[in-house]
Amino acid sequence: MRRFLAQMFGPPQAPQAPAATPPTPAGAGYAQRTWSSSDGLDLWARDYGGADGPARLPVICLHGLTRNSRDFEDAAPAIAATGRRVLALDVRGRGRSAYDPNPINYNPAVYAGDVASLMAEAGVARAIFLGTSMGGLITMTLATLRPDLIAGAILNDIGPEIATEGLTRIGSYVGSGEPAASWAEAAERTRVINGSAQPHFTEADWDRFARRTWREVEPGKLVLDYDPAIAQAFAAAPAGTPSPDLWPLFMALAINRPMLLVRGGASDLLAEGTAARMQALAPQMRRVDIEGVGHAPTLDEPAARQAITDFLADAP
Repeated sequence: MRRFLAQMFGPPQAPQAPAATPPTPAGAGYAQRTWSSSDGLDLWARDYGGADGPARLPVICLHGLTRNSRDFEDAAPAIAATGRRVLALDVRGRGRSAYDPNPINYNPAVYAGDVASLMAEAGVARAIFLGTSMGGLITMTLATLRPDLIAGAILNDIGPEIATEGLTRIGSYVGSGEPAASWAEAAERTRVINGSAQPHFTEADWDRFARRTWREVEPGKLVLDYDPAIAQAFAAAPAGTPSPDLWPLFMALAINRPMLLVRGGASDLLAEGTAARMQALAPQMRRVDIEGVGHAPTLDEPAARQAITDFLADAP
């Protein structure tokens, strides 16, 4: 855990080569948004235009460690229907964004810079952030680097203390997936890894989950849709490596901003004690617990969807 946190919050390194991006699928409901990072990577996001109505601040959606913008393929259109523009990113090394040949760049400080670059190019001066797991860490990091960009935040099953149990579980599978021969195999392997977090999922749900997290590179060959090199942060920590104190990052985010915490009721990454301390330090923060769900809620749950809708109705 010390190694993971230390490397996740380490410094950026040398410039990298860009990669090509495929076109937006017809009828997708979003526009393709591409931009170049400060170190030369081609990055990609979904851009959902808000529905008619009063102008509201946009929402920026940031996914978890091994995920991508498809995690928000239901939540983003629902938010856009309320009148807000939504940008859902593929963080570098995931989805359609380029892989970084220098894995030390896979850390929230670099990711936060990528988000700031997108906002500048897309003409977004301030936004509400919705961050799942790693996406919440990126949001907290950005609050210390560019607090002017953040008007409010929704944290999905993440806080300034990461439970060792959940981090160990993630480390046991990240970067280790072999190709699957069919979508059925990909769905079953996804269920084996995530079944305890989503015990209510049906066979159709697991197929959909797999299609959000795998991609077909050729007929009969599916791969997990992220750079396996992100797993290098989970290597054994050198003796004496300290764990960064992330509470100051949380407090930088919490000061004078509306916030919502979505927590899986059975989460092994965000402990109840940590969530309670977050509430004590940020009394304006709303909270909803999704019962029977582990790390992390998909945000398709009715309770999560309603809490997000209510929060955004009151947000700038």
